[in-house]
Amino acid sequence: MQYLPIFLDVRGQPCLVVGGGEVAVRKVTNLLRAQAAVTLVAPELAAPLRAALGEGSLTHIERGFQAADLEGMRLVVAATDDRTVNRQVAELAKARGVPVNVVDQGEDSSFIMPSVIDRSPVVVAVSTGAASPVLARLLRTRLESVIPAAYGRLGELCARYRDRVKARFEDHRDRRRFWDRVLQGGVAERIFSGHLAEADAAMELELARATPAAGMGEVYLVGAGPGDPDLLTFRALRLMQQADVVVYDRLVAKPILDMTRRDARRVYVGKERNNHAMRQEEINRLLADLAKEGHRVLRLKGGDPFIFGRGGEEIDTLAAEGVPFQVVPGITAASGCAAYAGIPLTHRDYAQSVTFVTGHLKDGTMDLNWPQLAQPHQTLVFYMGLIGLPVIVRELTAQGVPETMPVALVQQGTTHLQRVYTGTLGNILDAVAADPPKPPTLVIVGEVVSLRDRLNWFQTPEVSDQGATTPIAPGS
Repeated sequence: MQYLPIFLDVRGQPCLVVGGGEVAVRKVTNLLRAQAAVTLVAPELAAPLRAALGEGSLTHIERGFQAADLEGMRLVVAATDDRTVNRQVAELAKARGVPVNVVDQGEDSSFIMPSVIDRSPVVVAVSTGAASPVLARLLRTRLESVIPAAYGRLGELCARYRDRVKARFEDHRDRRRFWDRVLQGGVAERIFSGHLAEADAAMELELARATPAAGMGEVYLVGAGPGDPDLLTFRALRLMQQADVVVYDRLVAKPILDMTRRDARRVYVGKERNNHAMRQEEINRLLADLAKEGHRVLRLKGGDPFIFGRGGEEIDTLAAEGVPFQVVPGITAASGCAAYAGIPLTHRDYAQSVTFVTGHLKDGTMDLNWPQLAQPHQTLVFYMGLIGLPVIVRELTAQGVPETMPVALVQQGTTHLQRVYTGTLGNILDAVAADPPKPPTLVIVGEVVSLRDRLNWFQTPEVSDQGATTPIAPGS
């Protein structure tokens, strides 16, 4: 994050704008809306600025910029069409420790003025860090359509009741749960429909019947998918923002973890081969204990919690302890990684069934039903199969699967670091030895892998940090 997002109170504060053209119009308008006392330095003014001179706290100095204009200013905007003048304003302002924004010269600015969605007291600001003001405006336009004007009235209601809610609930968790219920329930709906008096009556009723939590929380078992944040479900996102505590795995991508509440406590319980941050039995106990302490606990798991995610073991403990829980499915690695690698798991010309297999049993072995896995016209997907790849190759070929059978290894699937190895049972081990992939890597075996060359839609540039694709020529 290049810039720290902040909202600055400039009510009644002296602010300087240098320049009087169309660009300055936008900056002056926003400053006046924020109730700043604006001094405008420019030899000439655009028509909207001349018209604004009689409104609000706007003063015009009819000349070019002078260093003395910076004295006493809390904030400065350089908005002339002369880059040299703008840079001079910026350098002098920075030397005085005054925040300065230079329009279209982000490298000279100490702060960025974002695109704003004003639903006062609710204000949403969007910035691209000066990379593209047009993109910022595009994002603002899209957000405008999903943030109706009524959110301002909802914000006003929150302000009116804030002190009473705080007095009613001493524990911050109880307060947050109360507001979560109010802002996603009938009170908010009455605001949105324009029934303001009914909204106040509903709010009074909520306060009258609300009581502090009795001590029992809840656990949300949420599938985070294979890595791409865009593949999360709406319900997953909602619960991720409600949880007080986040218990997460090694396979949860950082961008997804960053979408949880910033003030939530985070507990890492990831497992790697021969290196477990916490044993599964301890995780089960932790979830139950946290919920009994009154927390709303997000158990965030890579992929889907019920497909090799041991989610069944965790909710079994919760059910036995009488702890409320919800389960939110996620896109499992097999479907997500295969789709992003351009490999359909089933195809009527190649595979009429698909089998998901764990490459790491509880006892550490790979004692699987190999004769069944060697049947033709099916696709095999091995989770955690990278370490056991030599066993997979040996056992399948021993059961008569031809060495020409296509194989794909998908590393960090669905992310911008995705890397796909393709080959056959006969050559995949040599290729992996020459250029070892890293976990998490999914192993796909079946004729459908041969379709990748035609169906590979998710391209990752080979010469950048966006990942690469390493094909292995058949027979090599």
